[in-house]
Amino acid sequence: MNKPEAKQYTAIVGGRPIIFETGKLAGQAGGAVTVRLGDSVIFAAATMSDKPKEDVDFFPLTVEYEERLYAGGRIPGSFFRREGKPSEEAILIARLSDRPIRPLFPKGMRNEVQIIMFSISADMENPLDILAVNAASAALMVSDIPWGGPIGAVRIGRIDGQFVVNPTFEQKEKSDLDLRIAGTREAILMVEAGANEVPEEVIVEALAFGHQALQPLIDAQLQMAAEVGKPKREVPIFEVDPALVETIRERVTEQIEALLEAPHTKAELNDAIDALEESLVAELAGEDATQTRAVKEAFTEVYRAIVRRRILEKGIRPDGRKPDEIRPIWCEVGISPRAHGSGLFTRGETQVLTLATLGTPREAQELDSLEPIETKRYMHHYNFPPYSTGEVKPLRGQSRREIGHGALAERALLPVIPPEEEFPYTLRLVSEVLSSNGSTSMASVCGSTLALMDSGVPIKAPVAGIAMGLIKEGDTYQILTDIQGLEDHLGDMDFKVAGTAQGITALQMDIKIKGITPELMREALEQARQARLFILDEMLKVISRSTARTETPCTPHHHHQSPGG
Repeated sequence: MNKPEAKQYTAIVGGRPIIFETGKLAGQAGGAVTVRLGDSVIFAAATMSDKPKEDVDFFPLTVEYEERLYAGGRIPGSFFRREGKPSEEAILIARLSDRPIRPLFPKGMRNEVQIIMFSISADMENPLDILAVNAASAALMVSDIPWGGPIGAVRIGRIDGQFVVNPTFEQKEKSDLDLRIAGTREAILMVEAGANEVPEEVIVEALAFGHQALQPLIDAQLQMAAEVGKPKREVPIFEVDPALVETIRERVTEQIEALLEAPHTKAELNDAIDALEESLVAELAGEDATQTRAVKEAFTEVYRAIVRRRILEKGIRPDGRKPDEIRPIWCEVGISPRAHGSGLFTRGETQVLTLATLGTPREAQELDSLEPIETKRYMHHYNFPPYSTGEVKPLRGQSRREIGHGALAERALLPVIPPEEEFPYTLRLVSEVLSSNGSTSMASVCGSTLALMDSGVPIKAPVAGIAMGLIKEGDTYQILTDIQGLEDHLGDMDFKVAGTAQGITALQMDIKIKGITPELMREALEQARQARLFILDEMLKVISRSTARTETPCTPHHHHQSPGG
């Protein structure tokens, strides 16, 4: 067999070429590409199963990214000298690639799709995460898998007030913004940002700037798909019968309305909705197991439509709140007599306890990764046990979601952690989610601020976070403050904003629909700012400043100068 001809396609982004190549590697995969910037290279392969997966009511997509240390000319530091389970960084890159790709698959598709990526080369100048998102998109574009892309992804920094596209690691150090954005030609799909108390207005400008900057990546992928892409395969699409939806709508609308009107906890509403669904299944599907799923899916659609309609037409949320109303908040510090610091933050049915430990500089975490950063002196870990949602499940270590939520809360507090010169300690914070109904990651941010202040760490300013939602039909929309689980599930956008009174420190956003305008973003960020200021006030009632202690933070203490709760 002759050596295959590799085809290259170049996108000029921020004045530098990003090169897509396909045709040479992994010929049996559905689609395979490499993406290169400088000497950093990522490989991605996207493959789909022949038949739909039986008995699932969701789209089975997995996105895996594997960090290979040979890419940086290094041998892993572990005892076995081979890569073990994925590092936190690798998991975050897989999540970053998964989030903007997932919404663009055909609704009702059930064939398994797997995207596997790994690092071929890391030049220690150009971060690999953005290349991975583009590689996943490009692999899908040249494959036989039906998909509504392409998407492009860029990183936007800001140095001396000027936006920079895809900054190097060195430039990133000088930047007061680290914004990663992915989107299609028309729409932004995902945003992930850390910032040094940057004002909302700058974030809106950076989003518009980033969406412009990623357009050449879309052009290159469209050209590549047109010239060398495989024809797309036909896949069966599973749809709910509109007549069945109509039947169910007529049966249950009044009952659902009544359940939503009555005062309820999350568990009470879920139980009542489940009971209603069960009775429908018994009545409409009877013993026919094939019909059961159809009835359940139709019921879910009706329920979703009713909740959304009530929010849009009446401005009433499932728990009776107004759109910008925050659930009751209470906080406490000093929960653990021996931990160096502890903060309990409760908002509605969401409750997080964060405990802080201070250690010596040599207890910093050593990183074995493809980034030039070698140690980490501030760590945040997040645990989400099954009892927090009233469930029973085996404990299997941290899920990808837990890693992602922990990283988001970590990023939110990073800008206010005192530098090592001023405060020579290693900090570890652990957030234990005790009860969950909507945005435990933002509750972790609040709990972490309380725990740090309780342990006497001189943080620059307290940080609070809030999860915002959006319901949009046509031109009518409603922005929701402090969303709970149900609203997150059936809403069109989920965005979490953390920051100080001065500005934003972290932002994470996933958008399920097209056409989110800069005006809408501006309004949502302003509503989030008001909420954040309110929450900061509530927190500062409990502990007004870092409690400066006389002894060194590393000896156990038994007194708290701040009154609890």
